[in-house]
Formats: sequence, C-alpha cells, structure tokens
Amino acid sequence: MPPFRLDLAVWVLRRRPENLIDRWDGRCYRRALALEGGAVEVAVTQPGPPETPQLGVEVEGERAGPDTRPAVTAALERLLGLRIDLSEFEQLVARDVRLGPLAKRFRGMKPPRFPTVFECLVNAIACQQVTLTLGVRLVGRLAEAYGLAMNGGDAPVHAFPQPEELARSKPEELRSSGFSR
Repeated sequence: MPPFRLDLAVWVLRRRPENLIDRWDGRCYRRALALEGGAVEVAVTQPGPPETPQLGVEVEGERAGPDTRPAVTAALERLLGLRIDLSEFEQLVARDVRLGPLAKRFRGMKPPRFPTVFECLVNAIACQQVTLTLGVRLVGRLAEAYGLAMNGGDAPVHAFPQPEELARSKPEELRSSGFSR
C-alpha cells in the first residue's frame, strides 16, 4: 500500500539505537526471525521511492529457502505494516491545522507491529522500566541469552526468544539479565 518509507517504519520499531534485534544502518533493515526449525536473518532495503515502494529482501541462514518464504513474508508484512491502508486517515488529518503538517512530514510511515503477541507483551513489560532505553536494552539481553543465534557477519545476531525458551528459564536468570520481580 503506497506510500511506504522503510526508514520511518524501522525508526519506530527500533525506538532506540541500543535495539539489538531491529538493526538499521541507514539503508538496510536487518532482523533475525525465529522460524519453525531454526532462525533466518532478513535484510530489507527500499531502492524505490515511497510512492511506488518496492522492497529488496534477502534471507540468510540454514533455514533460508523457498519453504520459509510465506513465514518471512507474513512476518515482514506485520513488522513493517505493509498491508495497512492509511488513505482515509491521511484525508482526515490533511484538513487539521495541527496534525496535517505532522502527517505530511511522516507520510509513508506505516504503524509497525511486533511479529507476535508474546514479543509485544515482553516489550511492554520491559519498557515500563525506568527508561525506554533500559527497556530496549533488557529485551536485547533476553535475545542474547535465550534467542536463537546465527552468524551475522561481525558478530552473532539473535532472534527474539520463543515463549518456550523463556518458560524454561529460572527467575534468578531473568533477574541477572536486569529484570526485577
């Protein structure tokens, strides 16, 4: 659904530069995704303009292959809000003297969503800590400790942990990651 701007969607997803899960280098969005049987890393770019958006997607990892395409596509559509039609919203706010300029500035940004309700819940709990930055760091620590790891070039990258992995953890392990009771 045009328009779409990858940079703005990732800006909202990342929330803070400390985000280890959603990575952005100014041109390419990268994220490890836990799939059935393993993890893949996706690299997404937007070579075209927001009005005629096209995304370049590369999938790497042992689980990468034609059979993972539907799961990766569904995850990216959800993460980046690719199927969300904001045309009615844009028409409504265009007439508002306060919201109109703001909507124009962020035209092409779609509301991103976490790939699972579980990841959303963990982020909501973690980001209620002292600061948003601390919450994002806590989620990164969880991914490093419990998420599926894969080679990401210079350093390993981790997918967000699956519920089963966190369920097997001990409370003292979670506290050592920075979570409180």
